[in-house]
Amino acid sequence: MTDPREAAARYLASKQNSESGESGENTDGGEESGTPPGIAAAVDRAAFIETAIQVAIRRGDFDDLPGAGKPIEGLGTHHDPDWWIRRKIETENLTGLGPPAILLRTEDRELNDQLDLLGRESDVRDVLEDFNKRVREARRQLQGGPPVVTSPRDVDDEVAAWAERRAARPQPTPVEQPRRRRLRARRRG
Repeated sequence: MTDPREAAARYLASKQNSESGESGENTDGGEESGTPPGIAAAVDRAAFIETAIQVAIRRGDFDDLPGAGKPIEGLGTHHDPDWWIRRKIETENLTGLGPPAILLRTEDRELNDQLDLLGRESDVRDVLEDFNKRVREARRQLQGGPPVVTSPRDVDDEVAAWAERRAARPQPTPVEQPRRRRLRARRRG
């Protein structure tokens, strides 16, 4: 299926080539002889490309593309050479990537919520000791990047705070208890 405008553009380009005395190109745009293409060939290619784009627009090949009608992201802001990696991290929702200082700050903000999910004091102590170890290691590294401003946490104080938060949490009513506990209670009674 050939578009009439595309055929007309090829005809005009071939006519211009024959009038200018250039030969050596066939209608496919390839070269028959070893001579480099001239200015007419460049104009022919440009006309062919423009025509192909217009045909694709009319067919609707560019309709419903992602980001259609939205401004180009990051246009007009300062140039960031690492823009592609930042975008990949955001779109893929990758974690664990970045300088240790920033990762530790983020983990420090979320640490209480993570501790509240744990059920045993020994697990809480293990998590806090691991966190403090990574903070100390990050402070010793001289690889550059932002400074490590995250402080190690006092394990005993954090365990006490964890126990208080756990005691303040409302206890589940018998209706909310898991089915196993209800069955065990029935068997005992």
